[in-house]
Amino acid sequence: MNNLYNNNELPLIINGENYKWEHQYITGAEVRNLGSIPKDEKIFLSIKRPWEDEPIFDDTRIDLARPGIEHFFSKKHDEHSVEIIVNGRQKIWTERKISYEQVVKLAFENYVEDETTVYTVSYSHGPGQNQEGSMVKGVVVFVKNKMIFNVTKTNRS
Repeated sequence: MNNLYNNNELPLIINGENYKWEHQYITGAEVRNLGSIPKDEKIFLSIKRPWEDEPIFDDTRIDLARPGIEHFFSKKHDEHSVEIIVNGRQKIWTERKISYEQVVKLAFENYVEDETTVYTVSYSHGPGQNQEGSMVKGVVVFVKNKMIFNVTKTNRS
């Protein structure tokens, strides 16, 4: 990409390098190509604490027109990381266990604990200790690659 940018290009940072993109949205595959990120590395969108960095898959679409500049970084596949499916979406998980609260936060970014909202969590394709079941607040289960979690949100009336 050359250094002559027009006003319609949006800035982004990939592994510490500045880039410009001419569209509002960019996919993980386009980030990988633009930043010359090898296929054996995973891509993450840097998120301010206390939130966790978001894993970016090739088909993930990111809105670059949001306030601020998106910072992407890559790292080699972690031998302890697994891919879990939460409400049909792939998520990278780097711990051996996951809690009810962590699953709900992966499913709903705006997770709020209150008396009027109930979250129902079920899972399947788990390891031997917990192959399938449901979770309630305070429950922690072991995870394995391709484990599936379904989370629904219900408002009490």
